[in-house]
Amino acid sequence: MNFTNSLTKWYLQNKRDLPWRNTKNPYFIWLSEIMLQQTRVAQGMPYFLSFTTAFPTVFELANASEEQVLKLWQGLGYYSRARNLHKTAQFVAFELNGVFPNNYKDLLQLKGIGEYTAAAIASFSYQEAVPVVDGNVFRVLSRYFDIETDIASSGAKREFSALAFEMMSKKDPALFNQALMEFGALQCVPRNPDCSNCVLNQGCLALQKKKVELLPIKAKKLKVKNRFFNYIIFLDDANNTLIQKRTAKGIWHNLYEFPLIETEQEVDFEFVFNEIQKNPIIENKIVSLSERNNKSQIHKLSHQHLHIKFWKTTVKGTIPNGIDYATLITFPFPIVIFNFIEKDWE
Repeated sequence: MNFTNSLTKWYLQNKRDLPWRNTKNPYFIWLSEIMLQQTRVAQGMPYFLSFTTAFPTVFELANASEEQVLKLWQGLGYYSRARNLHKTAQFVAFELNGVFPNNYKDLLQLKGIGEYTAAAIASFSYQEAVPVVDGNVFRVLSRYFDIETDIASSGAKREFSALAFEMMSKKDPALFNQALMEFGALQCVPRNPDCSNCVLNQGCLALQKKKVELLPIKAKKLKVKNRFFNYIIFLDDANNTLIQKRTAKGIWHNLYEFPLIETEQEVDFEFVFNEIQKNPIIENKIVSLSERNNKSQIHKLSHQHLHIKFWKTTVKGTIPNGIDYATLITFPFPIVIFNFIEKDWE
């Protein structure tokens, strides 16, 4: 049995029952694909269900505020996806009368939709014969065909797309794409795949050459930057606090946070106290300052490690524009801050 037949037969017997697989609706498929970028299915599923409940069509999503969208997205990370999702929903709803483009080329024109997502929507919704190439596909094809091309190199996507297109059933491209992706997610996993129980093991060149753990090749390493965040949690006589919106480009754009002192390294009580005195954020007199976490909490992003400390600062009187706890938790925060508010506020 050849590669494509073995693969699709395996898929039909082993595929997961996922809600976005039971529809050809491009809105649902688009939502799921954006959510599953850089995100595992188990983590993305509750968000998909929340979004489709709150916004059953692209019109409800388009008419929501950005803050509503970010709040519902809270914890999923890579927040630019949510902002692009909202902008694209508005474009589709108001400029295209709620109808998604029905081909790969036009889908690529939408904000936040790259080659992978455009191919997924085009093939799953419209049966266009265009290959979907993600990390799972790179892994399966590089191992089966013993391809040593660095998948981070500029020509890799084109090379693997051409190979996937050649193997693809042109009658049912959606089935082939789903099968290839699912095979990489469940069977041909990154570490310690069960090659002895694999339907493709007879033809797999990496298995024959004992190279399974060496492929795919990815030479380019991300340089990780360390940043040190000191969040100042002001609390006044009424237990109200102060937050601000991150408006600068970069991480967590348009999410909320406490007043921030960013430093080059971890700092002590004296440094933080002097900074607050030197550059007063509010006029209220400080009564006390204390660390809420003695050891920095490390929050890892793809290219940055954030070393986070929370400093409780009680002040006299009433903070101008202060908000209470009930109001505080309605705002969209980075998940590391929201977890602190929920678990360590008292």
